[in-house]
Amino acid sequence: MSGAKNIRTWFLVHKWTSLVCTVFMLLLCITGLPLIFTHEIEHLLDKDPPFAELPADAPRANLDRLVEQSRARYPKEDIRWIFIDDEEPQVLVAMSPGTDSDPKFTHTLRFDGRTGAFVSERPSQAESLTFMAVMLRLHVDMFAGLAGELFLAVMGLLLVTAIVSGVVLYGPFMKKLDFGTVREGRSSRLKWLDLHNLLGVATLAWALVVGVTGVINDLSTPLFGYWQATEMPAILAPYKGKAMPPQNEMASAQVVYEAVRKAMPDTVTTSIVYPTEKYGSPQHFVLWSKGNTPFTSRIFSPALLDARTGALSIAPQLPWYLTALAVSRPLHFGDYGGMPLKVLWAVLDVITIIVLGSGLYLWIARRKQTGERIAQLQRRHAQVAVANARAS
Repeated sequence: MSGAKNIRTWFLVHKWTSLVCTVFMLLLCITGLPLIFTHEIEHLLDKDPPFAELPADAPRANLDRLVEQSRARYPKEDIRWIFIDDEEPQVLVAMSPGTDSDPKFTHTLRFDGRTGAFVSERPSQAESLTFMAVMLRLHVDMFAGLAGELFLAVMGLLLVTAIVSGVVLYGPFMKKLDFGTVREGRSSRLKWLDLHNLLGVATLAWALVVGVTGVINDLSTPLFGYWQATEMPAILAPYKGKAMPPQNEMASAQVVYEAVRKAMPDTVTTSIVYPTEKYGSPQHFVLWSKGNTPFTSRIFSPALLDARTGALSIAPQLPWYLTALAVSRPLHFGDYGGMPLKVLWAVLDVITIIVLGSGLYLWIARRKQTGERIAQLQRRHAQVAVANARAS
């Protein structure tokens, strides 16, 4: 009896965790499919003129030239950050009406990273949302900000629970059947039940990896917030009370970029975040760099440089949970092994959509079948009651 009771308990756990998260997991799988091919789709939809054809070892343009061009176009705006792409010959300069204005009002200027030529301008989120931007927002927070991220993290935990409970149930279910059996010629519901179980087991490892890394990614905002709240105050204590210098009195972008390259020669600097009161340090540039090996290229390290002098103040070591976050992001979207891994991720994503959809169908079919049985019993009860009334 205890074995049967345990199976019943696991069945209820699997049933309700699956039902609660299925619709949201379908949304994440559907939006995640194009996100696997983000770079390829963005290239396909890119209407900007092609970059100049130059040798692969062509030197990078001086960042100060790009900053000057950006300020000439928008003299009343501040620079928020600079992104130096290490995969394409481009540099993005983000600007907004103020250093602490809402990030959704930030627009970006795109430059050729070798010639320094202006390429195009991308509007702010408040003005335009591209197809890929919509897919990303739906996948990350459903346009609900932090509340949406935390909600999806809970749904991810329910998915992991549903997978584990499904594995527990699969053993007893398959005792009388050969592995991979799909019972043809029986009811449609039985056929889909066998397919649901088979495909679920086939994608088990992948679904667990994507589910766990998805939960980690959805916790990125509170994890960074916790790090800032616990680590940054001690780092910024010597600068407490000092006013943020105006941007025309700050060190140049090229100076801070070169300072980090000299101090951290085994890394590649990809972004320069300008000083800000609200979102970072009012007295520092924050430069993010990554390693130059296949594994360390997924792990980013910050460096804080004095806003006025450009001298390196500190390069704090990120805690383990932020390192886990950095590693989990590319793993979540299959961005480790080039196109072959992306195709594999896409195939497994489609199979997971089938598993989720079939699970929903099985629940509806079961409810319908149960309803029909109840209705049949009620009809029989009514017929017996009528017969007894006539007999009396």
